[in-house]
Amino acid sequence: MLAQLYADRIKRLAEVLTQAGVDAVMLHSPVDMEFMTGFNEGAAERFMALTISNRGQVVLLCPMLSVNQAARAGIEDIRPIRDGEIVDAKLQALATEFGIHNKLAVDDFMPASLVLQIQRALPAMTLVPGSIYPGQLNRTKGPAEIKELDEAGRIADESLAAITGNIKAGMTENDLGEMLQAEMQKRGGIPAFSIVAAGPNGAEPHHHTDDTVLREGDVVIVDFGCKVNGYHSDTTRAFAVGSASDKAKEVYDVVLRAHHAARAVLKPGVMSGDVDAAARKVIEDAGYGEFFTHRVGHGLGLKVHEEPYIVANSQIELKVGDVFSIEPGIYLPGEFGVRIENIVTITEGGHHSFNGEPPSEIPVY
Repeated sequence: MLAQLYADRIKRLAEVLTQAGVDAVMLHSPVDMEFMTGFNEGAAERFMALTISNRGQVVLLCPMLSVNQAARAGIEDIRPIRDGEIVDAKLQALATEFGIHNKLAVDDFMPASLVLQIQRALPAMTLVPGSIYPGQLNRTKGPAEIKELDEAGRIADESLAAITGNIKAGMTENDLGEMLQAEMQKRGGIPAFSIVAAGPNGAEPHHHTDDTVLREGDVVIVDFGCKVNGYHSDTTRAFAVGSASDKAKEVYDVVLRAHHAARAVLKPGVMSGDVDAAARKVIEDAGYGEFFTHRVGHGLGLKVHEEPYIVANSQIELKVGDVFSIEPGIYLPGEFGVRIENIVTITEGGHHSFNGEPPSEIPVY
């Protein structure tokens, strides 16, 4: 069954390449290689490229030490590269076999050092960005993928609920992050990431969790996720420690209304830019527009960030099966931040959330 799944994906990718006028794509991203073939050796510093042509041919150029793993994944045409070997001859032979004479796509994950080797071996080739092509396939999720995402969302929700009774002033961001990760693991998820940002740290959307101590009255952002069979959750909640100020209550309410405004417009055919605009208008009308510093959302699946992106002015039309975050936020430098994030998917009737509904007012723990 899995072999047929990968064969279907390769066939669809070949069609996408043909429509784009691209002869072949070379994938270096472990996630994209796994999506197309089931093979994931992790990030490779050596030359590694899964090449798929617009005729559906598949070849893996890889280090000798990866050959057995690739064979177990079912890849039939594996061409090993020894340490120190110049890859020019193998690349030139591949180009001749695959009929790569015009455009060759390389994915965004491929290091410049490997791209330069390709350019040296194939100087007449036009290289174009390649991640967009497998991205068109894995953007829209099928029923089996939706099931994994649902489970990952459930684990995230239950993990946060399990620790709220233990949150108190005096603990550190790291303490809280470790509790979250332990709960996700206990429930069968593989912890993927956690951001805990207390007080002024919450005004930095991608704060690195540290030993900052939670204080009475702090607003805390937790942004965390796990993996279930490779598929991610990504959840953000905000709460106050001990008590919430009137300003914290106000900002939370604005962000929550923005979150719901974005979700209210979700349906097949809506433009992603219109979803961003719906949330942004609420925050701007409340006078906090300058403190909303990022897009409303990003796609999610085997990667934490992938297509479709929910960003201002985007004309990407959302389709049934698209999965992405809705995560408006307000960040007040030197004070605190609030962000509320659910992962959703477009359905025929509107949308489905993989998370439970965020609290109607800022929680106090």
